[in-house]
Amino acid sequence: MSTPGLLAHAVRNYGWSFIPNHVLPPMLANVGVGAVLYTSYLQILGTLYHPSSQSLKRVYPPPPVYCTAFAGFSAGVVQSVVAAPLDALSVRFRTSEVLSGKYNTIWQYGRSKLREIGPRGVFAGWGLSFIKDSFGYAAFFATFEYVKAQAYYGFVAKYYGDLQGNLLSPILTPKLDGTGPVDIIKPHYAIEPTFLMLAGVAASITQQIVQHPLNLIQNIHYKSLALLDSQAKIDQPKAAMLRSYYGAYQKTYEQCLVYARRSGSWRRWLYKGVLVNTIKQVPSTSAGLVIFELVRRRYGSEAEAVKIEKDGYDIFLT
Repeated sequence: MSTPGLLAHAVRNYGWSFIPNHVLPPMLANVGVGAVLYTSYLQILGTLYHPSSQSLKRVYPPPPVYCTAFAGFSAGVVQSVVAAPLDALSVRFRTSEVLSGKYNTIWQYGRSKLREIGPRGVFAGWGLSFIKDSFGYAAFFATFEYVKAQAYYGFVAKYYGDLQGNLLSPILTPKLDGTGPVDIIKPHYAIEPTFLMLAGVAASITQQIVQHPLNLIQNIHYKSLALLDSQAKIDQPKAAMLRSYYGAYQKTYEQCLVYARRSGSWRRWLYKGVLVNTIKQVPSTSAGLVIFELVRRRYGSEAEAVKIEKDGYDIFLT
């Protein structure tokens, strides 16, 4: 049964209150975490590269790769902290607990479970989330910004700069103010949207290359959380709990080593299923990035047209 079909079945059986009680909470949580990620990225990038802080529709020259990578890395760290309680709830969620009536709503489940596990449980396994989100979003945003800006400007300059004679004449436009002999070129309107879509696809693929193996390791590590939760309920010294957390990471490594040996190598095991998972993720992630860029330009301040100077004419990007 499809997702809409399941939702319709649930509404028929439990009433319309099923949506605000069980469907909206995770949706709002995902929206909130996404807003924190993208807002953090823009703010940090503006601090590292001043032109990006001016909220212009087009930033030229574009920010260098090390700035976008570090901004993405920092935004990923922020997201990993904000999302820690949500991840803790997600990995401990049991459908049977809700269906049995132990929790009437997801809101009740969240409050009860967070009180039960406490701060220690919330941040158990956060180290893996930190690595996955920070390096994953560093690659994600750096790739997106590079293909969207540097690669686009480079392509335009190279393509139109190599045109000569009859191929160049139809697209030349005389300067409107008549101040000089230099003509202008306005690239085809479809080139920039194409690079924007390619940037979204490339960023999604790069992110999956980084995060897919870490997701496998993280899923194995989460299986040890039940034991850690039970130990945390006992009033143990802090040093004893730290040893338990360290032991959980050791056990995770040992389990991963077994899986890797069964698969023949670490690389074969870590990237098993990466192609299928990437195909699933690319459309939604690319669409999200495109919407992010369109909204940024829609509400950005007007900027002067970008001018790329070539011999005998200028390439204008508005």
